[in-house]
Amino acid sequence: MTVTQLSTFVLVARLGSVGAAARTLDVSESAVSQALTALRTHYGDPLIRRAGGGMRLTPAGARLLPVASRMVALNADAEAAVRAARGAPDELRVVATSTLAEFVLPSLVEAFACRSGRRTETSFGVASGSARRVLVENRLADVGLGPCVGAARRGELVSEPLFRAELVVVTGARSPRPPGPPSQWSWLVDSSGTDPEADSGRLLRRLGVAEGHVWVFPNQAATWAAAAEGAGVAPAPAHLVSPRVRREELRILETPATPSDATWHAVVLPPGVRSPATDAFLHFLHTPAATRIMRAPGAGVPPSRFRPPVYVTLWGA
Repeated sequence: MTVTQLSTFVLVARLGSVGAAARTLDVSESAVSQALTALRTHYGDPLIRRAGGGMRLTPAGARLLPVASRMVALNADAEAAVRAARGAPDELRVVATSTLAEFVLPSLVEAFACRSGRRTETSFGVASGSARRVLVENRLADVGLGPCVGAARRGELVSEPLFRAELVVVTGARSPRPPGPPSQWSWLVDSSGTDPEADSGRLLRRLGVAEGHVWVFPNQAATWAAAAEGAGVAPAPAHLVSPRVRREELRILETPATPSDATWHAVVLPPGVRSPATDAFLHFLHTPAATRIMRAPGAGVPPSRFRPPVYVTLWGA
C-alpha cells in the first residue's frame, strides 16, 4: 500500500468517477485504475463499485475513506516537517479555474514571490469546482481560486471573496445578433463551460443550452478569437475581455442571464491547519497589489503549460 494509492482512492471516492480523478491528476484513466486495483488487492475488497452512472463505496470502502483521508493529510504534514528540517523552501500549491490560470494566476504568483520575501516553491494548475474543494480538503492543494463552491457551508474549509467580477457574453463586433433564444445560439467555451460549478457552466445551465450547441476550445483566448471571427458567442469576465471590446474586436450581447455576478473566491483550510505559506499567500491576495493584478493582469500563460500540483505530489514520487 502506498500514499499514491490512498490518495487516488480518496479522489475517486470524493469526485465520483475514475475519469474525474484522472483529469484532476492529469494522468490516464488506466493509471488511476491500476492504483485502485493495487489497493483492492492489498485489502482484499473491491472498495468501490460502479453503480448506474457513478461509483458506490462498498461497506469496507466507506470505512476506509475517512481513514485514508487522514493518512493522506498526515503524509502532507510529514512532508512539510521534513522540508522544514532540511531548510527547504515552503511549498505552495494553487489550483484555479482555467480562466484564472490563463490570465491572472501567473502574474499573482510572480508578484507574491517578489513581495513576500519568503522562500517558497509555488506550483499551480487547473481544476474544476468540485476538484478544487476535494484537493484542498485532503491537503493535496493549498489554495483553490475561482467561484464559490459552497465550502464555507461544510465547515471544513474557508471561502473568502477576493474580487468582484461580472460575467458577460461577447460576439464579433460586426456579427449580427444570433437569431432565436440564447439556448439556440452557438456557444464557444473553454473547459470551464463543461464544469457545472464554474461561472460559464452555470450560465449555460441557466439559459438551458443543450450540449449540441456548445463547442469547447483549449483556452479562453481561443474562444474570444473564434467569437471575433463570427463563429458564435462566448462567456467572458467583463474586465478581462474589455480590451478586445475597446479595440472593437468584440461587442457585448445582453442576455436574460447576463451580466451576472462572477465573484472570485479563495478556498483554504481553516486557520491553524493551513501552512504558513498559505497564510502568507492569502494575506497577499487581499492586498491592493493583488487586486490591481486581478483587475488588469499582465500577459497570461496558457494552462496547458502547467500541471496540476497533485500530479507532482502523487505521481512524481
